[in-house]
Amino acid sequence: MTETDAPRQADVFAAMKRGARIAFMGAALLLAACQSIVPKGPAPTTPTGPTRPTGPEVTEGLPTDATRHRVALLVPMSGPNAGVGQSIANATTLALLDTKTDKVRITTYDTALGAAAAANRALAEGNRLILGPLLAEDARVIGPIAAKAGVPVISFSNDNGVAGNGVYIMGYNPNQSIERVVGFAKDKGLSNFAALVPRGTYGERAGNAMLRAVEQAGGTVVSMQTFDRSPASITAAVKKLQASSSYDALLIADSGRVALQVAPIVRKNGGATARLLGTELWNTEGTLASSPVLRGAWFASVSDGLYRQLATKYKARYGTTPFRLSSLGYDSVLLTVRIAQQWKPGSPFPAARLRDAGGFSGIDGAFRFNRMGVAERALEVSEVGAGALNIVDPAPRGFGE
Repeated sequence: MTETDAPRQADVFAAMKRGARIAFMGAALLLAACQSIVPKGPAPTTPTGPTRPTGPEVTEGLPTDATRHRVALLVPMSGPNAGVGQSIANATTLALLDTKTDKVRITTYDTALGAAAAANRALAEGNRLILGPLLAEDARVIGPIAAKAGVPVISFSNDNGVAGNGVYIMGYNPNQSIERVVGFAKDKGLSNFAALVPRGTYGERAGNAMLRAVEQAGGTVVSMQTFDRSPASITAAVKKLQASSSYDALLIADSGRVALQVAPIVRKNGGATARLLGTELWNTEGTLASSPVLRGAWFASVSDGLYRQLATKYKARYGTTPFRLSSLGYDSVLLTVRIAQQWKPGSPFPAARLRDAGGFSGIDGAFRFNRMGVAERALEVSEVGAGALNIVDPAPRGFGE
């Protein structure tokens, strides 16, 4: 457990030792069964950090704080996802420093040691809001425990299935990215849609999202094929697309790395002129723009403009590049600080404020929680160009646009 409050704990987290913008790829999709996208990078190293909390230990009774809000951050700080958890934790520290707040104290608890144990300790120590966890399976454990105490949970998962009953989901939702890119494609005159989706939970949900999005846009789904990411399976799926019917837009509902493998096969087997479409998983694949076969492809995701500024600041402070999910930690603190202006220390968190109609703004742009507790996001559409990704339809600045 580590504790952070910006004015006194500026250096509470040590730099982590992990790699750059590699996210949402192989491991992300292996974890898609729980719908928690976890970046995959180089072989993990153990992040360094404080060995004990710098604030006073709570020894008995339910603690209260007369001047500051107690907020718990529940993320993996050990184990295979430690690098992601450390990156999120460091980003929460940057957010506290940037907002210059003296009213929020964040204490970090390691979910890798047990999600239930982390939640119970956080509640016993008087935390009135939980940020995290990262994984959907941990949210399923923590949600009911927190609900009994009347403490909301703002999870970094993207699994809609764990939202509700006091659990709010901040993760990037594939349904929204598919709806956005399909709507954009239909507006540009494309009507016949096909899709390649990986077998498994992520693919199943992406396929359902595709069907709904195309129907909503007024287009037609002419074919949808599944594959298991082996070269033979990909080729077979593409040939089935070719045999079934013609299409002018094809969604590859997988990571950017897989799209790089799929696109050449598509181009040689009936999809030479089709517009390729991608999901939010393409956002952090840095080599997309170096592939001629993906040139002209569209995908929808959160904006990277402010994130690049965060990454620069993060690297200057911690000596390494953050994981892309770090912005979720940063934005969760911005949300907390905003609500804290009308939140009396020691009192229950005013969860109704999470449904503010105007939503919130952060590193990832505008977002708001819908009635199910899922974050709706303002997304931009990017096009893969020659050596660069170009924004072809900017994200709205808010939900009134």
